[in-house]
Amino acid sequence: MAVLSRRSLLAALAMSAAVPGLPQAQGLSDRNIFIIVPFTPGSGPDVLARIVGEELRKRWNQPVIIDNKPGASGNIGAAAAARTEPDGHTILLSVNTFLMNAALAKSLPYDPVKSFEPIVELATGSLVLAVHPSIPVKSTRDLIEYAKSKPGQVTYASPGRGTPQHLAMELFKLTAGVDLRHVPYTGSAGAVKDLVGGHVGAMFVPVHTVLPMAAENQVRLLALGSEKRSTLAPDVPTLAEEGGSGFEVDLWYALSAPAGTPKDIIDRYNKVVNEILASPDVRDQFAKQGLVPVGGSPQQLAALIEKDLPRWAKVVKDAGISLE
Repeated sequence: MAVLSRRSLLAALAMSAAVPGLPQAQGLSDRNIFIIVPFTPGSGPDVLARIVGEELRKRWNQPVIIDNKPGASGNIGAAAAARTEPDGHTILLSVNTFLMNAALAKSLPYDPVKSFEPIVELATGSLVLAVHPSIPVKSTRDLIEYAKSKPGQVTYASPGRGTPQHLAMELFKLTAGVDLRHVPYTGSAGAVKDLVGGHVGAMFVPVHTVLPMAAENQVRLLALGSEKRSTLAPDVPTLAEEGGSGFEVDLWYALSAPAGTPKDIIDRYNKVVNEILASPDVRDQFAKQGLVPVGGSPQQLAALIEKDLPRWAKVVKDAGISLE
């Protein structure tokens, strides 16, 4: 009887493994997978990595560990990822600061193109141009006219020099031909707090972060720095609608592997992550973070990097920004 019971159990397990929709044990190995996040625990990139990492763990039946390596605007984590063995067991979750840093620094401990193999673009997040209600403007055009009448007197906050929010506003200044004074902070919390408190006049802020404040009339939202309106704030126009042609400053998030990672491993990651991004539950979790899932091929991510590198390099050069 014991033999029959064991055989019956093995048969049942084999049948359950063949049922469509159940997670399959098809990981790279029995070793841990590390997703390096070059930002602090609890930050937007960290939350995103944990959502994707948990789904990857379930699908591949393989341990996935989120390895936070913050510092130097993401350079420390990116450099660490670039140095790892290219066997697929360590990958990098990057933000487009990854490219901005290349334009800002005279030298980097990695090359954003040569040091990595693109896997997939994960998501985009919208930045919205917000002002304190004490600034007497109702639209982007109003802000431009107001700033031109008071050159250098309107201040704007950012989480620090070289951050996406900083470069987004510098691009806005160049495009609109206005002079706003930069007040850099050491992180988003203090910058947003001072925007709400009226200590600074304007800021580009992630849309999901600022919506509760806008609902309480603590800030006024003028325009999104995206190609399309956000489902989170459908009444807020884009800067393109307001006359800022070609103005797109979305945050984007992606997965990359160290250079030399075999193509079959890149393709396996790409396939499973695209499946993850198509999951309704994952899409709901992304939406709560103000993120829009993207997906696509490694070639699409490579094309995005190729397009964005010179664009941000030009903004940095034209605005005379330096971290040195």
